[in-house]
Amino acid sequence: MKLLITFQFVLMAILSLSCNQAKKQEDNSKSANLESNTIYFNGDIITMEGEQPQYVEAVVEAEGKIIYAGNLKSAEKNYTNASKFDLDGKVLLPGFIEPHLHPSIAAIMLPNVTIAPHDWNKPDGVSKAAKTPEEYRKRLAEAINKNTKTDEMFFIWGYHQLWHGELSREMLNKLSPDKPVGVIHRSFHEIYINDKAIELFKIKEDNFKNNPQVDWNKGHFFEGGWLALVPIIGPQLINPDTYRDGLRKMTQLMLRNGITTINEPGFPSSNFELEYSLLKEEMDKNPPYDVYLIPNGTQLYGMNGNSNEKTLAMIESLPAKYNSSNITFLPKQIKLFSDGAIYSLAMQMKEPYLSKDFKGEWMTLPLSLFQEQLSFYWNNDFKIHVHSNGDLGIQQVIDFNKVDQKRYPRVNHRFTLHHMGYFDVDIAQQIKDLGMESSVNPYYLWALADKYSEYGLGKERAENLVRIKELTDRDVPVSFHSDFAMAPAEPLTLAWTAINRETAEHSKFSQDQRIDVYTALKGITISAARTLNLEDAIGSIKVGKRANFTVLKENPFKIDPIKIKDIEIDGIIYHGVYHKSN
Repeated sequence: MKLLITFQFVLMAILSLSCNQAKKQEDNSKSANLESNTIYFNGDIITMEGEQPQYVEAVVEAEGKIIYAGNLKSAEKNYTNASKFDLDGKVLLPGFIEPHLHPSIAAIMLPNVTIAPHDWNKPDGVSKAAKTPEEYRKRLAEAINKNTKTDEMFFIWGYHQLWHGELSREMLNKLSPDKPVGVIHRSFHEIYINDKAIELFKIKEDNFKNNPQVDWNKGHFFEGGWLALVPIIGPQLINPDTYRDGLRKMTQLMLRNGITTINEPGFPSSNFELEYSLLKEEMDKNPPYDVYLIPNGTQLYGMNGNSNEKTLAMIESLPAKYNSSNITFLPKQIKLFSDGAIYSLAMQMKEPYLSKDFKGEWMTLPLSLFQEQLSFYWNNDFKIHVHSNGDLGIQQVIDFNKVDQKRYPRVNHRFTLHHMGYFDVDIAQQIKDLGMESSVNPYYLWALADKYSEYGLGKERAENLVRIKELTDRDVPVSFHSDFAMAPAEPLTLAWTAINRETAEHSKFSQDQRIDVYTALKGITISAARTLNLEDAIGSIKVGKRANFTVLKENPFKIDPIKIKDIEIDGIIYHGVYHKSN
């Protein structure tokens, strides 16, 4: 009798749930028919739900939300007043997500001169690569002669010593003896400035005499030295006119590359009010993407009297004060910094570099402060995002967090390591065991592996950069990001690199770490949403989520994987409105 009662109870519960779901679908249909809604059909619609590709025949949108995903006949029957969007054989995916992109870097880099080791596609054309010291110096001299002004700082981005040779304050003085110049390293973690720049900003050597990450004689400010310099040069680095132009160009890049959501982990870079006001100006134009911001715990610490408690109070006040319809500070999330930049060969490595020309740097000094910040935000139940590149830098984060987890265990904490340039099997397993997650930059392999095989890392480490499959095989959630401008803001290029592991020189390295197409596309859709704790709102095609879609002209699952990065973006659908890619 007891078994029968239990069975009847379960059956009644199932019937009740089915009725509720049917009623919800009916209610959606009734409300949608009273308002403007759209049926998307006649193309490959890939939901990115589940563990393998799933297709539906139709999606219905109303007021910017997905209200139906299923077969076309049911859509046409239940949503009789809907307009129709004929995909005409094209492919509909969830809108691409950039979980780690810096509008501040885009706004500085895009309007200024770029001379880098690889070509850069900008909205106004291609900045061609300079691959040798001779070519770089020639292009640098031409740019300085053409663009410099007596009372205005001129910035050039993209320098890398392994392609472009040595750089110094003395060299810049010769090229520009009477006008201020700053050469920003490819990593965006370093700058070289000349005498006129030092005069312009009234910089004194005594201000930096105790900073080990400043070479005054070379005019070289790196890692912590760069962070200390940025507030001083900020008024010209964040020139409102060029910065606005840079943000406008960033918006063009988002549309061109199918991106409907971006996130800046580490806001601000230097000047909170100025960066926010200029970003809001751009977003008040209602471009077809949303911006999320994660506070920069390190920068805000300095802005709040070197007090974690005051920083926390400020962070908790940000949403109410600054959130808008398309700019959102993510609650209870923080960005912190471990080791230096991979592009500078300043990431902390367990084994030495090949030469003494390179050495690991810590971005947060002393390390005791870094540990204090990690513990502080862990204790306050924050989702912690950490910039970490080398295996020693990552291991240090892991070791600190092990102590915190033992003292204060947390479930579903989603502690996320960002970038992860080089790590091994042991680190991947520790990440799994600690319940950590990851957001990686696959582009490192494409851009750096060939050169770093000869310089800095050596063949074994360079050819095994960003070993994504070590993570995905352990079911560690992995998203992809550009960290723009550490990689182009091109999600399909990031996915392509993870799938093929081919470099700029067409080398095929560590092929055992290639991942499948579906896992790679998760990295720019649903897994990217998870990195931001937004997987219930975006990242897949599912009833209740936002109607943000990317429209492709080819199906990534139906072509040779080596061609995925060349798939043309037709456009995006943002909150239910179609925007043609330019």
